[in-house]
Amino acid sequence: MDLIIIGGGPIGIACGLEAQKQGLTYLILEKGPIVNSLFNYPVNMQFFSSSERLEIDNIPFISKEAKPKRSESLEYYRRIVTANQLHIRLFEEVTAVLHEEAAFRVETDKDTYLAGQVIIATGFYDLPNLLGVPGEGLPKVSHYYKDPHFYASQKLAVVGASNSAVDAALECWRKGAEVTMIVRGHEIGQRVKYWVRPDIINRISEGSITAYYNSSVREIRERELVVDTPEGSLTLPNDFVLALTGYRPNFAFLEKAGIRLSRDEKRLPEYDPETMETNVSGLYLAGVICGGMETHKWFIENSREHAKRIVDHIVLKTSNRSPVA
Repeated sequence: MDLIIIGGGPIGIACGLEAQKQGLTYLILEKGPIVNSLFNYPVNMQFFSSSERLEIDNIPFISKEAKPKRSESLEYYRRIVTANQLHIRLFEEVTAVLHEEAAFRVETDKDTYLAGQVIIATGFYDLPNLLGVPGEGLPKVSHYYKDPHFYASQKLAVVGASNSAVDAALECWRKGAEVTMIVRGHEIGQRVKYWVRPDIINRISEGSITAYYNSSVREIRERELVVDTPEGSLTLPNDFVLALTGYRPNFAFLEKAGIRLSRDEKRLPEYDPETMETNVSGLYLAGVICGGMETHKWFIENSREHAKRIVDHIVLKTSNRSPVA
């Protein structure tokens, strides 16, 4: 086969569409359902981007509001996969990418495949940034937020001040949770959605939601939470903790595939920005995975072009014909 695409998110789907258009034999491998990361977003999540910025391959995305909801995005990308009969295998996790003499051997938890080229488009939503404190492994702690109903009438601590943390705090408070936010910095994050940031600031100002700034979690206990604040250590009654402190790409997977990463805290993978080919010939990166720890740099809207860039390069490398315009 010409190409294996690892990751069935929006960018992986875009790569599959482009490969199909260019006449390449390909397969998309996805460890969960179609657009697995989006499926695991909060049920009420609304995108920062407008629907046209989430479109791939110029396929119109029609939503009720300018900024679509999670449910609308799931339907949009699912319909693209089914209507175009993309070759995709779901609930099959890639465990290794091995560069052999004439091809790549891609191993999964179910099978092994050979392909001339490989695209890694796995995103960054699978590995949370851990707090690294005692009690983080308790069942009451989660690094993913799904539905506010679960936290109704509970004492909930939300760790973080990004979009995910702010959305969770507001939604859970509106469902009757007693919400406390633990914020490492001195304010709510500047990149929080512009129509949401004033809302959380006002709820904190009026006392509906408690926020501890310049603070961090020291320990999580069965019924309590120990927080270090500028005024000293506090022990707070607590039922649940949402540690929404961000996520990171699977760097170990990239390194195992032979991709070089920068040695600084950004952990930037090495690739050619014109072709998206890494230091391993025939192995490409697409989407947010390109940003290393700078996960805020790449989105669907500014990385969807990676698909054509990569497939055009593959076509030029492997045949004498020109890429499809």
